[in-house]
Amino acid sequence: MESTEKLTDTNAILAYLYETFPLCFIAEGETKPLKIGLFQDLAERLADDSKVSKTQLRVALRRYTSSWRYLKCVKAGAQRVNLDGKPCGELEQEHIDHAQAMLKESQDKAKAKRAALAPKPAAKKAPKKVAVPQRAKTERPAKPAPKAAPVVNYVQAQLTDLTKKQRVNVKLGMTPVAGVITDINKEDIHVQLDSGLTIKVRAEHILL
Repeated sequence: MESTEKLTDTNAILAYLYETFPLCFIAEGETKPLKIGLFQDLAERLADDSKVSKTQLRVALRRYTSSWRYLKCVKAGAQRVNLDGKPCGELEQEHIDHAQAMLKESQDKAKAKRAALAPKPAAKKAPKKVAVPQRAKTERPAKPAPKAAPVVNYVQAQLTDLTKKQRVNVKLGMTPVAGVITDINKEDIHVQLDSGLTIKVRAEHILL
């Protein structure tokens, strides 16, 4: 017993048309332009078929003729065919132009949709520069320059230049020591140093 279940899915109806009218509806590859008014022929041929309704047939036929595969076949020199695949005349230029316009519009929409859905590349952010804290420079107080010792030009004393109570410098080690002559006895000279010490030296140890 033949099933009376109606086909409601458009893809299922198209598959049914491919199977029922293989010379008219091409499942794969290049299609053929359909005869003008083919829907009426289709509705009459399937009038007793309970699987499909006219409404569903119209939807399926519209999808088939608006596909890129079909629109590409509507070109100069192509022949329209009927349900049995027989030629029904050449295409008019007006129909060719209309089909090409529809194809371009559909492809442009698809391209725009793909572009809108495509993930946008994330903008590269410039790496943040981390500020390295600079150590505060501790200003050290400048050391005072050592005071230069006053330069004293000593003169070697002569015995004849020396007198009592004369201030002189006595060579003791590296640094001359100041003092006062307290007595002169021939070549011996008695000097009382500023430290209070009294010494006896020769004239060659006296500096003026």
